[in-house]
Amino acid sequence: MAPVYEKTGVFTGQLVRSARAAVVAAGPEVARFATRDILSRRDLTVSSDSQKVTLGVIAAYVVVIAILWNVPYVRWSLWPFKMLVIAFHEFGHAITAVLTGGHVKSISLDPREGGVTHMVGGKSAITLPAGYLGSSFIGALLIFCGFNIVASKIASLVLAVCFLLTLWWGKRDWLTILTILLAIGLLVACWFIVHAEALRFVVLFIGVMSSLYSVWDICDDLILRKVNSSDASVFAQRYGGSSQCWGVIWSIISVLFMAAGIIAGIAAFPQSFAQQESDSKNFLPTR
Repeated sequence: MAPVYEKTGVFTGQLVRSARAAVVAAGPEVARFATRDILSRRDLTVSSDSQKVTLGVIAAYVVVIAILWNVPYVRWSLWPFKMLVIAFHEFGHAITAVLTGGHVKSISLDPREGGVTHMVGGKSAITLPAGYLGSSFIGALLIFCGFNIVASKIASLVLAVCFLLTLWWGKRDWLTILTILLAIGLLVACWFIVHAEALRFVVLFIGVMSSLYSVWDICDDLILRKVNSSDASVFAQRYGGSSQCWGVIWSIISVLFMAAGIIAGIAAFPQSFAQQESDSKNFLPTR
């Protein structure tokens, strides 16, 4: 759902500064794991069993999610993750509003209509596409991190900061609060399963669903349901073109983000399962 612009609001600068600090703090560790193997392996050969399994899991996730998304009744099994991805979507609107000089009043999620971000100011040319493209970009990063256990641990820490920001903006909405708390609980639980090996597959699942959310949701909004208040519709009204055209463009960009995340993951993380588990034992060990 398109963000709602209002005339008054409260700036959450302290939380935003905390988010930036967390990303900066985690950045060197992510860079160390990524550049170490990129420099030593410049080809994109899928050589390790870990990479083959990861690619197979990604393909299976795409098929399973696509089926469950469209099958009546069964599609409700995706509801908790769909709410989480919608939270990413609204976070994209909110964070770009803040970064372009606006203020965020609130975020709320709706089990039928999706979500809405109430904001003040900001550059609508950026904030409107930032919902779909922001969730797709987050999804691509999660897919990239899902190729490695330690990277998945770091991704979960950065996600925690994003969740806290979303929780702050959605503090008056019970569904937003419940969704975020369940997501945090799931990530924490996965840290304690086989040195967080389960964490990377959860991170992968969320990443795939978030990467392709724009494709499926835009099809729902513009082809099946014709929702007039979609981001693409509002963007077309303000800047020209058709909602279908912008929806297709954003979907293509989302798929490209996902492909980039997969390619980067193959290039950066060739480690075997045993090596990943060994690295995980030395980075914030849980067992």
